[in-house]
Amino acid sequence: MDEKLVFVSVGATATPEQESFVRLIEDRLRSESLIPKTVGRNTFSADAPLKAITELMEHCSGIVVIALERSFFPAGIDKRGGPRQASLAEVRLPTPWNHIEAAMAYTKHLPLLVIVEAGLKAEGLLEPGYDWYVQTLPLEATALGSNEFNGVLADWKEKVLALELEPRRSQALNPAELSIADLIGALRPVQLWSVAIALAGLLAGAFSLGARLVPPMKERSQAGKASLMQAPDWGAVGSGRPCALPLEHTHTAPAQAGMAGVGADVVLVVPAALALAT
Repeated sequence: MDEKLVFVSVGATATPEQESFVRLIEDRLRSESLIPKTVGRNTFSADAPLKAITELMEHCSGIVVIALERSFFPAGIDKRGGPRQASLAEVRLPTPWNHIEAAMAYTKHLPLLVIVEAGLKAEGLLEPGYDWYVQTLPLEATALGSNEFNGVLADWKEKVLALELEPRRSQALNPAELSIADLIGALRPVQLWSVAIALAGLLAGAFSLGARLVPPMKERSQAGKASLMQAPDWGAVGSGRPCALPLEHTHTAPAQAGMAGVGADVVLVVPAALALAT
């Protein structure tokens, strides 16, 4: 099986128990052909942290969040000064980077495996109820051998491997190099509906504008008939002026003007010289 890179979100350990627990998880991942990568622990960069994290996640197929105690407050007040003020005691918080990196991975559609040290305050992306399962475990080796942990790990691993079967959108799509068919195929259903609605609105607006600018066919037909019904200027014949004969009068115009053989459906413009010659 090919080895896959997985991002591990974990802060700097503060106690031997924390370090031992993190190493156990890293060893378990390696035994599953998954290589753990953590910025500042086994991966280093000269770039700013957020940029280094973003670039590393582009090469990873999943993320493991290990939330360990970073800060401890024996006592405190929540929502101090407000109507819902409450007293806090023995509050334990993890590094805020757990929340930042979990959110970044979620926006990249990476499968999340969240492991929280028992006793931490459950808040933010580390509390249950989101699109991933949160495991609260003691810092003990036996916790990584339970049926619950093994089942959740196996399910997460399947998602990690399945992600590699499909091209990553961020790496595969370059709008400048795609055809129209490829661009349409890359759209999500919601985006397709938005495009269809926009096109329908554009067409409706075009028809509405055309109806305002172009006279109705009935009005145009009546205007054309009115112009054809105008009496011909027979006095122009022989006067040297051009003579325009409407269609209705082309049947009689050749006889009156003495020009035989002219078609009945042709509008005649007769020069004065030709009229005099006939």
